[in-house]
Amino acid sequence: MPRRDTAFLFDLDGTLIDSVYQHVLAWKEALDAEGLDISVWRIHRKIGMSGGLFANMLLRETSLPITEERLDRLRQRHADAFNRHHAQGSVRPLPGARELLAYLDAQTIPWAIATSGRMETARHNLEALGVDPAKVPVVTRDQVRHAKPDPDLFLAAAEQLGVDIHQSLVIGDSVWDMLAAQRARALGVGFLSGGYGHAELQQAGAFRVYADPADLLQHVDEVAARD
Repeated sequence: MPRRDTAFLFDLDGTLIDSVYQHVLAWKEALDAEGLDISVWRIHRKIGMSGGLFANMLLRETSLPITEERLDRLRQRHADAFNRHHAQGSVRPLPGARELLAYLDAQTIPWAIATSGRMETARHNLEALGVDPAKVPVVTRDQVRHAKPDPDLFLAAAEQLGVDIHQSLVIGDSVWDMLAAQRARALGVGFLSGGYGHAELQQAGAFRVYADPADLLQHVDEVAARD
């Protein structure tokens, strides 16, 4: 039987790592290399969903053929560009991210990470957080059939923790996280650190919205009260 503890299931980019805008620029570079002139703001509005779905949606907007070869090329160019940003030191944990995870460990509250990124880009983020995938459940796009806004990532993370998804909190920065939380029938907690507004996150299903991990840590008793 699954444990009925309150578990925290975290998105990664924009939730624990300050990396959303680096992803936007990396996708812009990849799209430019394909000759696709798409405005940066349009790219940002789709960050947080699975990379494949993201690329499909953008390609449909340009009316260009969607081929597996083009999708693979876009994904690789995006990964290469994002990893260059990481190497330059511009991608760092968000304020309070390490402290929040340390608090959960100290309180023996189970937590996991579920990201729509693939391990080729997530690896550097996990290292920056000091998270060892051998010790903490980490679910990436490589491991599930569908990524956000489908619930597969969070369902898999709850399963790896051995907890009840209906007792879990999905913590994310995008409307795609909140939609996935609803589809998993988990409670969604939104962060403003990915660029989505308070009202947008609430309308997508967030029952609480905080600025970033540091803000949630200051108000953690609102979502994970313990005696």
